[in-house]
Amino acid sequence: MPTTRKISTQHLVFMALMIALNIILSRFLSIAAWNLKIGFAFVPVVLTALYLGKWQAGIVAAIADFLGAILFPIGQYFPGFTLTAFLVGFAYGYFLHEKQTMLRIVAVIFLTELIGSLLLNTFWISVLYGSPFLPLMATRVIQCLIMGIVEIVAIRALVAFAPRIRAFAPIK
Repeated sequence: MPTTRKISTQHLVFMALMIALNIILSRFLSIAAWNLKIGFAFVPVVLTALYLGKWQAGIVAAIADFLGAILFPIGQYFPGFTLTAFLVGFAYGYFLHEKQTMLRIVAVIFLTELIGSLLLNTFWISVLYGSPFLPLMATRVIQCLIMGIVEIVAIRALVAFAPRIRAFAPIK
């Protein structure tokens, strides 16, 4: 008989809080232009990845992207960004849920910034606005480098404080 994995009420509440926090950080507390975005919206997704795992982190990222785009649009909604958000959240969970070494942190940031932000999101912007892909990608390289460094520092700090944060609100 196959085992089914149930999500507890505590996990659902935590995920809902992370979705709300992601929307606030993404839509109200970040610097955004039509092709660049710098902010800390990745933090709730990383916390979900650390505490709950890859699927939950991917779901939090995708739902937050969808709800943020519908409730507080910056531009028109495009499902490609939601797909990228899910993949990035899943990658955070895959690399960071069980073991958090500096190598794993750098690897997941390199992967998510290169594939998620630089390639996929640049492609989605290119499709959405009809901009040429390569010149657009050239302008986004600096954003990816800056965000990569910011994410490495922030995730390293989150990993260091994760046991203390967990002590205040234990998630089983």
